[in-house]
Amino acid sequence: MKSPSMKTVMVALMAASMPAIALAQTQSQSQAVPAVPAGTVISTDDKTPSADTMKTVGGKKVAKPFLSTAPKIEIQHIRATDMRGLNVYESPKDEGASYNGFKLSWGAAFTQQFQGLDHSNTAAARMIPDANKVLYDANKLVQVGHGFNNAEANLFMNAQVAKGIRVALTSYLSTRHHNETWVKDGYFLIDASPIDVALLNNLMKYVTLRVGHFEINYGDAHFRRTDGGNAVYNPLVGNYIMDAFTTEIGGEMYVRKGPFLAMAGMTAGEVRGQITKPAQRAPTYLGKLGFDKQITPATRVRLTGSLYQTAKSANNTLYSGDRAGSRYYDVLENTASTEAAQAWSGAIQPGLSSKVRALQVNPFVKINGFEFFGIAERAKGRNATETADRTWTQYAGEGVYRFLADDR
Repeated sequence: MKSPSMKTVMVALMAASMPAIALAQTQSQSQAVPAVPAGTVISTDDKTPSADTMKTVGGKKVAKPFLSTAPKIEIQHIRATDMRGLNVYESPKDEGASYNGFKLSWGAAFTQQFQGLDHSNTAAARMIPDANKVLYDANKLVQVGHGFNNAEANLFMNAQVAKGIRVALTSYLSTRHHNETWVKDGYFLIDASPIDVALLNNLMKYVTLRVGHFEINYGDAHFRRTDGGNAVYNPLVGNYIMDAFTTEIGGEMYVRKGPFLAMAGMTAGEVRGQITKPAQRAPTYLGKLGFDKQITPATRVRLTGSLYQTAKSANNTLYSGDRAGSRYYDVLENTASTEAAQAWSGAIQPGLSSKVRALQVNPFVKINGFEFFGIAERAKGRNATETADRTWTQYAGEGVYRFLADDR
């Protein structure tokens, strides 16, 4: 039967995402030091506040207002899980906090979403059998209405184990696709030499190592997306149609000098650790080059280019690694859809599960409260049963103006 075309009309759009982020430290709370762009040096000494934590009012220096409950950041090289983490991309090379021995930090992110969407189509009926061999119309959209989606929550744990060295662990407490608790990632972030040797100490002023099972640094969009219960970084409700986000096992090495960034990494190319079927697997290579500079006190410019390549994989998930699921429950799904099986409603997963070569370029400009972020992306590859490569392209841009907040 010829597949009918589908014309979808969204007649009502009322979606709200209400993130609530709380970060509890094991030490006493005090005025927080905000995260800042790469290359900016800040002080964490309470007696000598940095310019970034101060502003001029009537010719006098006064502390910038912030949430009175915001804790002091005491874990080094960390992106804050509150408004201080906005527009922070890679974990900062600046220490951000002094080292005073072992520290343990816990954090949490929570999102409750209300959905008010409708959909319709004019497709002709297409009757096919379901799992029980009962015929149903695969082109008939499931009826949706207004209501609350499942609450989602994340749990963060960071341990400062040595100067410049921390262990990070993220768990999903509840998501759309998995309503049970499970671990997202865990890794070492190394920004200082564990051995006090002058050569290594000087080298680590510019080098960062990340080793373990982590969210790979392909593109910049994954730093702005909604991740389970953590929605505070995302000015939108959902993520991009082609959502390049996954976790893999391997390592990344960063070299940063002033506004310049270079990264090279190698991973196993899959979200799960596997040792069987070695003939179906090959290493995955990724890299990033970038420039990020505060041109003037009001203007910041960032431009990066990222590459991801794997020759073969049993189940690559570069565009299907969001195990939390999308924000648009059952949108454009037929009557046989379920919350778990169709967890990525509204997203496109190109199915490049075996061979992938992807390139993403991301410009970012911030002028006072205005931000522009863009994506130009091209992915080429195929699944295990295909003999020819397919090519996908994505172009996207977002403009944001942030009101009623100090420009940090």
